[in-house]
Amino acid sequence: MDIFFLLSKTILVVLIFTISLVVAMYSTLAERKVAAFLQDRIGPNRAGPLGILQPLADGLKFFFKEEIIPNASSKFLFIAGPGIAMMTATMTSAVIPWGEPLTIAGRQVSLQVADINIGILYIFGVVSLGVYGVMIGGWASNNKFSLLGAVRASSQMISYELAMGMSVIALLMITGSLSLKTIVEQQSGWHWNVIYQPLGFLIFIVCAFAECNRSPFDLAECESELVGGYHTEYSSMKLGFYLFAEYINMFISSAVISTLYFGGYNFPFIHSLGLSPNWLSIVGVVVFFAKISFFIFFFMWVRWTIPRFRYDQLMKLGWQVLLPLSIINILLTGGAMAFFK
Repeated sequence: MDIFFLLSKTILVVLIFTISLVVAMYSTLAERKVAAFLQDRIGPNRAGPLGILQPLADGLKFFFKEEIIPNASSKFLFIAGPGIAMMTATMTSAVIPWGEPLTIAGRQVSLQVADINIGILYIFGVVSLGVYGVMIGGWASNNKFSLLGAVRASSQMISYELAMGMSVIALLMITGSLSLKTIVEQQSGWHWNVIYQPLGFLIFIVCAFAECNRSPFDLAECESELVGGYHTEYSSMKLGFYLFAEYINMFISSAVISTLYFGGYNFPFIHSLGLSPNWLSIVGVVVFFAKISFFIFFFMWVRWTIPRFRYDQLMKLGWQVLLPLSIINILLTGGAMAFFK
């Protein structure tokens, strides 16, 4: 096998993993800054200029805090839970195309770890495994509040994954491909899928909030009812893993939304700038991360604006509203494709 190929893929994996961790770290700072802005407060401003070193201080605090494992817990599963959550959160980035290929030393370097022709199915498969990290952690804690949070999380994720999958089916009917690279390439110029699938996009983004356990769908951790939910008994870096996994999931969800509906690294008039292929690739990556940043801000904006749903409202929205809407969206898409064929 080509050594250059292996080396480039290894560097890309390490780079994406590092970027995911850094984004997760600074998303915690951005969360508090956005909350402070929306609530007319100052926010963190002590650790470094404008509080920019606050995530590093939080990370060190997690590492040095006392680690407590309850005596009545299932110790192996208690440790495995946050590990599974973190692993599944980072695995999803492998199939996302971050930009067009770069040319280095006369060789093309792809900015996608794995261009598999079932990229969307891979993401859904890995995301569906993430519920095990939450469920195992809540059950292994041997705490009633943790178990309730884990049950809520599992039922919530299962309910909303169904509507999310159905919303993507309509998108696949238009694109005719499961490859994320192909879907991005089809959206060059103004041909963004959100124009053709606005209802599918709305269903998908609502389901993404539920998948990430973000407010107003944070019934799994709901501190006003369950103390801390599924991670009540966790401390030190194990708690940090759960929190990191949540922010990495938010980052990856924003990347997937941008890829499926907003052109990924494409933007209007991209090929009329007269730039070299390498510069086009770099500009595309910057644009892609700008789109991701917008959706991360949107996740935070909603959290600090909309109150939490009740559990019955959560289930009703998933099964009685979003699922029928996703089926209607498939029928409308099929009808439009048949009519305009």
